Formats: sequence, structure tokens, C-alpha cells
Amino acid sequence: MVATLFPLGVSPEPTVLATLAPGVVWVAALLSTLLAMDGLFRSDFEDGSLEQILLSPQPLFIVVLGKVIAHWIMTGLPLTLIAPLIAVMLFLPAEGMSGLMLSLLIGTPTLSLVGAIGAALTVGLRKGGVLISLLVLPLYIPVLIFGTAAVEAAVTGLPVAGHLALLGALLAFGIALAPVAIAAALRISVSG
Repeated sequence: MVATLFPLGVSPEPTVLATLAPGVVWVAALLSTLLAMDGLFRSDFEDGSLEQILLSPQPLFIVVLGKVIAHWIMTGLPLTLIAPLIAVMLFLPAEGMSGLMLSLLIGTPTLSLVGAIGAALTVGLRKGGVLISLLVLPLYIPVLIFGTAAVEAAVTGLPVAGHLALLGALLAFGIALAPVAIAAALRISVSG
């Protein structure tokens, strides 16, 4: 919806939209991740099953990683698959399609991992959605910068591998540390 309304608010000219398309798609990815983030652990907290998960013998970081993967499948993957249609609508040159798809495929799981940390920290709060945004938006900035830069590099014919490598490094860092941080945040939020 953000991508369809954007030309109405800025300019419908193809040259303007083509210039702004990488940023618009990445901001749409960020917003779609944030919209679904508040409910990641909320229903489990409200019905008491989160306490049962915390007490269960399986390692909490594996359960948390499963929930984050499910969140990404529901938010990041559909956006990655529909991104070429949005890019065509925003007049992104065909050269940028591969960079857009690859950057979203690597970057959107990182958005889900980082956002889940914020969701775990605010699970016990009534109006945690706004607080999640304040907590995780600064952490989203590197993913947004490298993802947009990868698309812009692909459009201009520059090498994309460096930007994708940095996104991959952020994803690897997130996979290694985020589930442990989420598990600790859930223990703090539920016990507090």
C-alpha cells in the first residue's frame, strides 16, 4: 500500500520514481516488518503459553528462531516475491531487479530478527508497538542503507557483491546472536 500511494504523494514522473524506487521498496519492507512485530509474542503472553514455553525443556533460542522464521515467511518472503511488481510500478530499471530481489532475500530476515528483540523486550507492555519502533529503528538503519545501496549499484551497473556481503554479514550476526538475545529478553519481560 505504501508503494501504491507513494507516487501520489511525491510525483508520478517515471524518472523521479525510478530514482526513489529502491528506498521506497526498502521502507515498505521495514514497515511491513514493524506492523506484524507486536503480535509475534503477544498472543503467547496473553494466553499463558509463553510461560509454558519458557519452562519447557527444549532450548528457548530454537523456539524463538522458529517463531522468527515464521514471521519472516509471513512478512519478508511475500514482499520479496512481490518486489518485482512493485519495482515495475515504480519504474525501476530492469538492471536493478536482481539486486532488489537478492537484497530483500538477504535483508528481510535480519529485519525480522532485530525486530523480534524489540518485541520480546516489550511483550509485557500494553502499548508495546510504538516502543518497538523506537527500540529497533536505529538498528534497522544499516540494513536499510546496504539494501538500498545494493539496488542502486545494480541499477548503475556497479558491483553488488560488496553490499550483499555486508547484508549477509548482518544476517549471520543476527542468526548467531538474536535468538539468544530474544530468549533473554523474554525471560526478563515475563519474570518482571
